[in-house]
Amino acid sequence: MHEMSVALSVVDHVEQAVRPDGAHGVRRVHVEIGELAGVVPDALAFCFELACSGTVLEGAELVTRFLPGRASCAPCGRTWDTGMPPDMTCAACRGGATELLSGRELRITEVHWSAEPAAPDPGPAPHPEESR
Repeated sequence: MHEMSVALSVVDHVEQAVRPDGAHGVRRVHVEIGELAGVVPDALAFCFELACSGTVLEGAELVTRFLPGRASCAPCGRTWDTGMPPDMTCAACRGGATELLSGRELRITEVHWSAEPAAPDPGPAPHPEESR
């Protein structure tokens, strides 16, 4: 699952970022994911939660923004959504001199820092009969 390597990379980049004064943790990370990037957003969210454990990002929310694949035709200037798998042939002139405009993105766009350190996980609550 390559989403785990993507999640670990996001965590690494955020941890290496310059923190604003007084920042001790991360509340939220915004990521743009292109339709053609080969990343499944739900799988990335699952892996992100695991990758954040024990870091300044523990408990941080991952906010993803999906970007469609877009292409343009050099001869006629038409643009279109490529879909998946991508259709790179112009429907207007059937030309093949096309350019991919978007869809391969995978980038961190925002990090919301917190002045509060991440709260440690209290673990499971004890059973009532165990507290006697």
